[in-house]
This record gives sequence, structure tokens and C-alpha cells, in this order.
Amino acid sequence: MTATLPSIDAKTLHARLRADKELALLDIREEGLFAEDHILAASNVPFSRIERILSALVPRVGTPIVLVDDGEGLAERAAPLFRHAGYVEVSVLSGGVAAWKAAGFETFEGVYVPSKAFGEFVEVSYETPHITAAQLEQKRDAGENVVLIDSRPFDEYNWITIPGAIDLPGGELVLRVKETVKDDSALVVVNCGGRTRSIIGAQTLIDAGLPNKVVSLKDGTQGWHLSGREVERGATRIAPQPTAEALDWARSAAARLSENFGVKTVSTDQLAQFVSEQDSVALYRFDVRDPAEFRAGHLKGFLSAPGGQLVQATDTFIAVRQARIVLTDSDGVRARTAAAWLNRMGFAWVFVLDAQDGDAELETGDAPETILTLDAVSVEEISASELASLVGKNETVVVDFATSRQYRAGHIPGAWFAVRGRLVEDVAALPKAEHYVVTSPDGVFARLGGAELAAATGASVTVLKGGTNGWVQADLALQRNEEFLASEPNDVFLKAFERREKREEAMRQYLQWELDLVEQVRRDGTLSFNL
Repeated sequence: MTATLPSIDAKTLHARLRADKELALLDIREEGLFAEDHILAASNVPFSRIERILSALVPRVGTPIVLVDDGEGLAERAAPLFRHAGYVEVSVLSGGVAAWKAAGFETFEGVYVPSKAFGEFVEVSYETPHITAAQLEQKRDAGENVVLIDSRPFDEYNWITIPGAIDLPGGELVLRVKETVKDDSALVVVNCGGRTRSIIGAQTLIDAGLPNKVVSLKDGTQGWHLSGREVERGATRIAPQPTAEALDWARSAAARLSENFGVKTVSTDQLAQFVSEQDSVALYRFDVRDPAEFRAGHLKGFLSAPGGQLVQATDTFIAVRQARIVLTDSDGVRARTAAAWLNRMGFAWVFVLDAQDGDAELETGDAPETILTLDAVSVEEISASELASLVGKNETVVVDFATSRQYRAGHIPGAWFAVRGRLVEDVAALPKAEHYVVTSPDGVFARLGGAELAAATGASVTVLKGGTNGWVQADLALQRNEEFLASEPNDVFLKAFERREKREEAMRQYLQWELDLVEQVRRDGTLSFNL
């Protein structure tokens, strides 16, 4: 089913992006295509995953939304879903990305581009100091007192890091650094995979008033690898939580950040007013603590957004321009640190919840998730053991709606990878069968895609109960060495370290791309920072 959408031309959209009014620009192509060429101000909401992303990314159904595609009609196919969800003001960029370029406007490669560009502006504006991989190794070989901090989340750090690095995610830096760096004379070096979180992390500690000399590691782990040095995998060195003395320092540092960078606070009563007005003004509520702390107990209505990642990948959390943003934590440190950066990124309405009400209702576990249309889907399910029997007898074809990254990490033996949003085009590449079983990591997209596959093939379709996770929980083996691809695996953007070919070339191109963002963002004219 398709539905006609009102259209907007490129010049009108560019003007609207420069105005201080609420607007969400959503690129609904798959992430891999988005990363090849997109509009700077756009948040990516892949067509295959809209149901799971949209409500959190655009929390007010009255927000004006402009959809972007390649001009191939993808936005028209998505229109019924937006209308079903209650979004009342949705239009499409006429001619898609090609029309935007034809009008003389900039397009960008990569993902998290606003945040990555911001990191480069920070380094230029603040002259954030850095050292090279060779200089770092020379200092450590000479026995100098050096503390190397990897500012990425644990999963990224554990995957690949620099030998000796301690994991301390960017949003936790001010809170935990004094417990991690005991000697004020030590040189503190902050690194990440590339450049952004190295720069932001180092500047965070400088702005917070850490007495140590602080520098970023130029080009991060990729620069270390390109210099011919060995990386470490499986590291588990985690920065400790603060003692009372370290927490006192952190709170004083957060107060300094608040004063210097205009952090605004709101009371619980003011927050309640914001909530009462969220049908007229878009409202985001984020808990910036570690996800484990969030799951242990969080304020109702808040979503998990660890502070370092909120700054690193802002467009994946906040799609609505001129929305209200309220941050909270449990210590008075992390929310203020994140707010100081969001203010400088140009968000006009950022607030920190000053103190949690002791009687406030707390939720445990993950925040309740809104998945559009899922309740309306009726599916027939099959258990993992039943599917294992069918697979063993070659009596069914399994179709996996995971991302290509998830599929390659491990899939049910013989399962075919397919992009949900391309079923109409790619179904011919699937083996013909009278019966298909669909899966996805937790089964959600399998349930959503099952009816679509049945309509495209005319065959009977059942859904694996619990998805591929259920298969693993049943102690059944995954396959990694063979791939069966019905769709081109360009649905995700691969980091340089994930590339199978020309990995080092990709790293060099990526690092140069980051450096070039400053001038390109200036030419674009739709994004401004407060530095």
C-alpha cells in the first residue's frame, strides 16, 4: 500500500533547516546507503526498522517531519506507517538526495556526522592538545608516568584497544577520573577508535579542571594500528567507581562546567510541566548513566542514553530540532557534563533535573519499548527444537532479518540474509519453497516481516519463537563461515576495523574524512556550534 505525501523542494527545506523551529528530517534508507551520501541534518531511520526507532526518535506526533529517500518512492511506501502512528504533518523531499545535490547543497558520507564534525571544531577552537602513537610509546618506554584512558563503552574497548588502556567511557570521565588517576603529575592520554571521543574526552577533563596534563591520542586506536603497533583484544581493565573524596571533586568539577557553559536545571515540578506540554513541544528525557545502573532503577519516562554516546552519536538519540531535552543521573555529575557539551553543540533547550524526588516512581529493567504495528501482527510460531529438526532434514528455508553485521556474527545454519525493506525486489534471490521460517535476533522484525514475506512469495511462513536468541538459548549452534545473501549487505556502515579488504586504506580515508568535516560543515550552513 502506498499513499501520496506532500512534497517540499530542496531550497525550501534548506531554509527551514536554518530556521529556529521544530522539525525532524528523517532519511529512511538503510544505514549503508545513508552513510554513502546524505544530508547533514538528517537522522537515519532505516525503512526496515522504522517500527522500532520512530517513537523514541520523534516523541511528538505533531512534529513536522520531512522524509528523505533516493527519489525511488520509499517515502511513499512508508507513509501509511507514519499515519498509523499518528504523525500528522509528514512530507517528502521532492527528488530525494539527488535533488538536494542538484540544488547545490552539501551531502555527507559516514554516520554520526554532526557529532564527529563537532569534535573537529572543538579541537580547532580550543586547541585541544594531542600526542602521536610514537610519542606515547616513547614516553611509556622511558618509564614516564602515563595513564591511558579509552573513552569508549566497554564492548568497543573489549573488542579492540591499545595495550595498557583503561576503559572509562566518556560520560563517566568526570565522575571516575580522580579514582583512576591518583597522581596529579601523571600524563593523562585519552583515546578512542578514531578522533572524536579522544578529543571530546581530553577536553572534558581539561574543562573540568583536572590538575594533570591531559592530551588526546592523535587518530586513536586506528592511528596506533596504522603506525605498525599491536592492538589488544579482550581487555578488561575497568576504571573504578569514585570514593567519597573523588566524588566530592567530581561534583565540584561538574559545578564548574555548569557555570562555564550555561547548564540550566529544572525541578521535578518544572519537569512535570514539560511533560504536560509535550503534545505541543517535543520533549526528550534521557538518563545518562551506565546502562546497568539504568536497568537497576530509573525514573519513569526516561530513556537510557549514556552521556558519552549521547554526545558521540547525537543524531541517533535526538532527531527533532528545537526540542526540549532533560537529562538526569544519580550523582549530579554526569548529566551536567553531558549538558555542557549539548549546549555547545547548539541545542537550545537542554536541562538537567536538579534532584530526583525521593518518592518518584522508579522502573527497573529496560525502558518500555514502543514498536509500531507489532500488536496488530498475528503470526504462527515454531520452536527452536522444531526448526532444528526441519533444518536437519532440509525441509524449510530460513530467512534472517538481522542486520548484515548481526548475520555475519552468527546465524542459523543455512539461513538466508534478507533486508526487510527490499523484500519485493530481492525475494527472487531466495530459494523457492512451500514453507519459510523467518527469524531476527529477538524475533521482533521476524514477526513484522513474516506477513510481508508471505505476501511476496505466496508460501506459508512461520516465525521462530524468541528469534535467533531463542535458538542460542536452546544450545543450538550458529554458522559463521558461510553466507547466503538474498540482499546486498549494504544495510549497515562498517567501521574500518570491520572491513575484510583494504582495511588500512579505509582507516586512512576515515581519519582524513574527519579532518575535512570542518570546512564541509561550514559550507553546508544548516548546523552551527556554540564554541
